[in-house]
Amino acid sequence: MNRLEHPRALQVTIGWTLGLLWLGSAVHATESSLACPDWPTCYGSFFPEMVGGVFWEHLHRLVAGGLLVLFGASVWLLFREPPRFLWLRKAGLLGLGLLLVQSVLGGLTVLWGLPTAVSSSHLALAFLFLALNTAMATASGPGWDNAVGPVASSRRLLRLGAGGAVGLVFAQSLLGALVRHTDAGMACPDIPLCLGRWIPPLEHPLVALHFAHRVLGVFLLGVVLTVSHWAFRRGGTPRTRRLGVLAAGLVSAQVLVGFWSVGERLDPVPVSLHTLLAASLLATLTALLTLTWAPGPGPASGGEPVLGAGTRVAHDR
Repeated sequence: MNRLEHPRALQVTIGWTLGLLWLGSAVHATESSLACPDWPTCYGSFFPEMVGGVFWEHLHRLVAGGLLVLFGASVWLLFREPPRFLWLRKAGLLGLGLLLVQSVLGGLTVLWGLPTAVSSSHLALAFLFLALNTAMATASGPGWDNAVGPVASSRRLLRLGAGGAVGLVFAQSLLGALVRHTDAGMACPDIPLCLGRWIPPLEHPLVALHFAHRVLGVFLLGVVLTVSHWAFRRGGTPRTRRLGVLAAGLVSAQVLVGFWSVGERLDPVPVSLHTLLAASLLATLTALLTLTWAPGPGPASGGEPVLGAGTRVAHDR
């Protein structure tokens, strides 16, 4: 059997995207977002002196450029090799479009002086791309046909739960971006209370925004832990169990690091880690959701169509 390279390329792209998201958060946390006042160059050069804030901001740009090249190579491999499903090629083109739009938004963020709407949209597109790339990598992986999906009896439940959790993580991340870019991170300077109350006065919009982020975070914790329990107890396969345990660990760490960020007055280390954990949680839940369309163990899985049914492409053997 000929070895296909596009699954490995897509998996590497996930890791690269997670690193880029961590780096982007570090750029903002270190107040380096406007260290390079021009775009796409930095002080008129593509190779400025990498010191201070310029190091973080220009490194972020270089890594973003690397992501475009890496994912572009993945898409090229998808068209060169026979993917498992034809929709993967369309998804690859969509991903390239997302990256190009995100690059433009990144430039506008600098040129327009960090407008909240543009900066938050920049992060939202990054999370959308990560979810798309994760789904592609999961569906193209070599283990797809080895009965890695959940058993038929829990398939629909996990699909509903993981799908809802993915949507909540995305909404919470977008809300967190608004908290970050409106400087509402310290609107509630105490933990676990907010301004000394369980329910603070919500007349001030920044307090209301910060408090909403906390409330949604607690709700998200309960939802993800529930889905994780389902995946571990009812998934029926080692991969679904592992993803369930990983999701539970990530969401628990995410809540703790969020409190740590406030306790340390938005120190760059916990703030950037907070973003990385959110992105990792989104990728984990997206992988779990995608697996609900994969073949499951035993004949019981035969009643469920696999993702992309009717668009399967035969591998070279």
